Amino acid sequence: MRITISGPPGSGTTSLARYLATRHGYRTISAGEFFRALAAERSMSLGDFGRLAESDPSVDKLIDARQKETAESSDDIIAEGRLSGWMVENADIRIWLAASIECRTGRISSRDGEDEAAARLHTEERQACERARYRTYYGIDIDDLSVYDLVLSSERWDVDALGAIVDAAIAVSRR
Repeated sequence: MRITISGPPGSGTTSLARYLATRHGYRTISAGEFFRALAAERSMSLGDFGRLAESDPSVDKLIDARQKETAESSDDIIAEGRLSGWMVENADIRIWLAASIECRTGRISSRDGEDEAAARLHTEERQACERARYRTYYGIDIDDLSVYDLVLSSERWDVDALGAIVDAAIAVSRR
């Protein structure tokens, strides 16, 4: 089983990936964790590293190619990242998590210890930067959700409820 989980920053993709990995014994690979690790290695903020990625396509292309190759050649894996649903062509289930900017920046603020106004500004900058890069590099409109099998509200449902919905989808997909 290959599952992709995508969504904007703060939508809960990592939490759902962890839930499913624990419940089903799947391995998880995360584009966001790799992106954050590369930014930290260079002592750069996510915003600054995102701007570097804008001027140096090799950053995104390296992250995306690694995730695609690993996910497509593995079984029982969850690929978590903004473009995973687009990149992992042989995914069995593609999921998009959605939540309002207010909800997401509240989560990001709590997680990163930053006030909500700053979290919102950084999140909006990051999303605009990513949107432009994805369109330029791959011709992908990140707002086009047509590739996803499930589009779920992480604002309405907590991780256990989201997990139950995806558990049902996994059971049906295995038939």
